[in-house]
Amino acid sequence: MSDTLENTLAEALAELVTVVETCDGDTLAPDTAVTWLESTGYLLNRLPVAERHTLDRLFREAALRRPPGAWRERMLKVSEGFGLTEDAHGAACDAVERYTRRLVETVRHADPATPVPTCPGWTLADLVRHVGTVHRWTEHLVRTGATTRVRAADVPLDLPAGPAGLPDWLAAGAETALATLRAADPGSPVWSPGADPHVRYFPRHVLFETVVHLADAELALGREPGLAPGTAADGIDALLENLPYLPAAAERVARLDRDGTSIRLTATDTGAAWTVVLGGGGFTWHRRGESGASAAVEGAAADLLLFLYGRRRAEDPCLTASGDRTLLDAWGAATAL
Repeated sequence: MSDTLENTLAEALAELVTVVETCDGDTLAPDTAVTWLESTGYLLNRLPVAERHTLDRLFREAALRRPPGAWRERMLKVSEGFGLTEDAHGAACDAVERYTRRLVETVRHADPATPVPTCPGWTLADLVRHVGTVHRWTEHLVRTGATTRVRAADVPLDLPAGPAGLPDWLAAGAETALATLRAADPGSPVWSPGADPHVRYFPRHVLFETVVHLADAELALGREPGLAPGTAADGIDALLENLPYLPAAAERVARLDRDGTSIRLTATDTGAAWTVVLGGGGFTWHRRGESGASAAVEGAAADLLLFLYGRRRAEDPCLTASGDRTLLDAWGAATAL
């Protein structure tokens, strides 16, 4: 099945479910609605876990393409209603645990003063403090159910006395954050810096903060980053979903003045593809590759993710770029985080 057909069917089903759930008794008999929803739920729950995760992602993407408001909020609950989010939430928490453990092991015996070239001005100690701060900030937001933005600077960090204690400090903060996330209802509302103001937003947010900075640490120590292709592909989805909500990056994209141009990304290891279309003071995107894009980049999903985060350049040997290179350079400069 093509990405286009897959996305279209998922969006149609999400819309139909939302219509059925919001119909009054004069439009659709309640017994008919319940029977249809229960039958659909039964069929969806027979899917393998990986495919349930894929369907959850497709439903979420369909909802986030709608403008903010009641209809989008209802569509965001389709996965939850069919029980598709439970495994996704737990799987993301498990991934955070694995990648944080790798980061701890990577920096434990390294010199904390080692420069991190992909984060100019940072050392490994700065990187670990940043990731540990994200963990503690997330834990505070979810535990308190914050409804408005809380600055990370206002969250107690309990930093160790010296850099040597940072690896254990990082591990302890991640353990506490994961305990809070796993105990929380993924559908509970909470302020978030991205597109989805619910608890379910945060495991992926923490995961990709950890994953990208693990890659930074590995590159700083002369190692090649190791990232599972499926995790990397989900990271590309997450970044494109949330980039418009990151003020600095969104402003840089708005100033590109490249309306009507497009960038195609193709993952050679997973077969996934994305097309980004610039215009209207921002961009739109969809999870399929389109011919005729102004520029294109191909490579492993992990390398594409690092390209989007500004850790790889289009001319790096691990990537194959074609088309308008000035567009790729401009996009990379605008979206680097």
